[in-house]
Amino acid sequence: MTRARLLLVAVVLLLLGGAAAPAAAAEEPIPESSSGPYLGPVLDWTKDSAREYADDLGATPSVYAQSVRYPMDEDDHLYLQQFVDQAAQQGALAMVTLEPIKPLTELTEGDAADLVDQLQQLHERDDSRFLIRFAPEMNGSWRAWGQQSEAYVDAFRTIATAVHADVPQAAMLWAPVYGSGYPFDRSAGSTDGTSPRDQLEIGDDPYAPYWPGADAVDWVGLVTYHFGNLDDDRTTTEFTPNQVPEAGAFVDRLEDRYGYAPGTSPASFYATYAEGQDKPMTVETSALYAPGAGGGATELAIKQAWWDQVFSDEVRQQYPRLQMVTWLEQKRPEDAVQGRDVDWRATHTDDLAAAFLADAKSHGMRLGPVTAVLDQDAGNSASNQYREDGIDPGDHMGWIVGCVTLAVALYLFSGVAGRFIRSWRYPRENDPRDARLDFLRGWVIVAVVVTHIEVAGPYSFITLNATGAITGAEMFVLLSGLVLGMVYPMGVARMGEYATAVGAFRRARKQYFTALGVVILVYLIGLLPGVSAAAVTTFTDRGTGSAGSGAQGQVYDLYANVARLLDYPPPWYAVKQLLLLEMGPWVFNIMGLFVVLSLLVPPLMWLIQRKLWWLVLAVSWGLYVLDAVHHVRVLPSQFEDVFPLLTWQIAFTHGLVIGYYRRQITRALTSRVGVALVTIAMVAYAGVLLFLWAGQSDTYFGLYERFYQRTDLQPGRLLDLLLILVASYALLTACWKPLNQAFGWFFVPLGTFSLYVFIVHVFFVVAVANVPGLDRMSLWQGTLVHTAVLALIWLMVRKRFLMKIIPT
Repeated sequence: MTRARLLLVAVVLLLLGGAAAPAAAAEEPIPESSSGPYLGPVLDWTKDSAREYADDLGATPSVYAQSVRYPMDEDDHLYLQQFVDQAAQQGALAMVTLEPIKPLTELTEGDAADLVDQLQQLHERDDSRFLIRFAPEMNGSWRAWGQQSEAYVDAFRTIATAVHADVPQAAMLWAPVYGSGYPFDRSAGSTDGTSPRDQLEIGDDPYAPYWPGADAVDWVGLVTYHFGNLDDDRTTTEFTPNQVPEAGAFVDRLEDRYGYAPGTSPASFYATYAEGQDKPMTVETSALYAPGAGGGATELAIKQAWWDQVFSDEVRQQYPRLQMVTWLEQKRPEDAVQGRDVDWRATHTDDLAAAFLADAKSHGMRLGPVTAVLDQDAGNSASNQYREDGIDPGDHMGWIVGCVTLAVALYLFSGVAGRFIRSWRYPRENDPRDARLDFLRGWVIVAVVVTHIEVAGPYSFITLNATGAITGAEMFVLLSGLVLGMVYPMGVARMGEYATAVGAFRRARKQYFTALGVVILVYLIGLLPGVSAAAVTTFTDRGTGSAGSGAQGQVYDLYANVARLLDYPPPWYAVKQLLLLEMGPWVFNIMGLFVVLSLLVPPLMWLIQRKLWWLVLAVSWGLYVLDAVHHVRVLPSQFEDVFPLLTWQIAFTHGLVIGYYRRQITRALTSRVGVALVTIAMVAYAGVLLFLWAGQSDTYFGLYERFYQRTDLQPGRLLDLLLILVASYALLTACWKPLNQAFGWFFVPLGTFSLYVFIVHVFFVVAVANVPGLDRMSLWQGTLVHTAVLALIWLMVRKRFLMKIIPT
């Protein structure tokens, strides 16, 4: 049956089903979890990010919690947007806590309408789902909005009415603090002259006066922490730091029988509000550990004992309405322990994080995506289109074998053409610039541009697959080193060694400031109305990075804390992240690697010019092996995650040596013995791969993971990089005239100014991402987009557009 017929049958069945069946119930804004309570952190978003938390935990949570001021101003809108973006990038629910900054009686329907507008926009953009927690701990005396029952209920209902009317993807959460000790240790009275507190007495119900009504509340919550254990009379909590929780203490809180004086305990919170009102329930919690207090139990013993109670199978069975747990992931001073810092976190050490994750998994807590993952890379699977057509680019080794075989065939053909069609040969063997290298660099930079503009089409298919194991990045780094190895000695001969070194350092400085400028400019562009820079400020793991294939699909925020740069004064941690290029667009992060490598050019060339090339290569291989074994990260810069310095320097340093000794190497490889050895090596390599491919053994299927990973530049990639360089150079040498006439007009100018092209292409990626109605999987639209972008960049190069400003 054809696809069209199947589609027609499906439509008819749907229509018949709709006519025969009653209307389906509206989808819950936050779907209840059947596999265990949702689990996630309450982060300090000024110091942490969703990406960092997931890295520390070793998994992505199912919910993130964040506080914003209410009513919101423009800064708060941006803060909320960034939080929701980070949660959406991992497919996590977004718990948004609204903290009033003016008296409850002054909150208006207009404030609620503004909130609703923000939530609508964020859902449309990120497909997010929200849990809106208004003024939590409203029964506490320490909150500015606390113990004002009538004003609180009115304000809650105003917001709930607006949210329920216009944001079906948001649920309202009511979350008082655990009531033991109510009305707590601060006297009731007026806080600001306009919002009088309730007149309260010991024994009053700590929850009921603040209940907004079942129609306004979708979820109920309880804020309860382990501060310490009860004294002998079982009514007073001893705030002696670092105590292991008593058995059953968490259940006692759910039942409201922990720490109350006789006759003052209310009915069970769980039974009254979760079970009695048929509402899902969430708990915000953690366990007190004061590092500077001295004595007591260990941090792991305290926290593990508490989370074991919270996560326990018995709790899940006895309290099925408990659907979510948020863990306070912050370090802050607490009055309860005389202002000492309390570390509430569960992931700030490897041991804690490993235990927390293992126990959460063993008890069935819900981790991982709940909503659709915000995947700005969705259009990049041009490969998905081809898979539908029967071609499977997922067989990486198959492509590698095919491309190696083709490269060897082209190398053999170049030998034949060079011998029998000598009029095609490259005419200027002593050309100091070497247009063949510019041609190659042009091809590489075009591949980079096409790959980063993630739309389907023949361009994408070729650039993603035509070079097998290597990508444009490896060849870009190698050729950059090669060209510098050629031109640096010319500078020394013309200006002297000192002046040439100073010029190289100045070039590195210009590259660095250009990198900073691009990072900032991309962020500012993203702030323009109607413009989103998320296509480059977030990155979806392809499974080829440092985290391995297991991280495929994970989405990272590359601009965490950037908004703090707009604070006055900006905090040092945000400034440091900018200066060290810890933030920036993913299509540009290799620029940080080039800055560092450019700084190394003068000392490396000083050694090479003194014929110490062997020392340069020996150190280079030593660093490569060191990184392969120990994964050393020299800098916190973003590029280290994708292009680790100690690994990727090997392509650059070898390029320097090859460039400096280009003529000698060319003579050796084109001699009779050299040609024979290179031919034997290439044919043998291709033959081994073809043999393994034909056998389809376990050895074959394991090759890619063990020898061809990109981030680690494993040996297979280095072999392919050398093979592609030799085969391409040989082909351009033997067949220069026809290739140059056909493609040189396009590739050579782009290769000559490849750094310029690399910089400007960032803004084309952002522009394409904002084209309204663009279907990234459409072959004809993708072809049109790629053609237009490449034509515009080529025209900019020809016209030298802004080349006085942008490095070339």
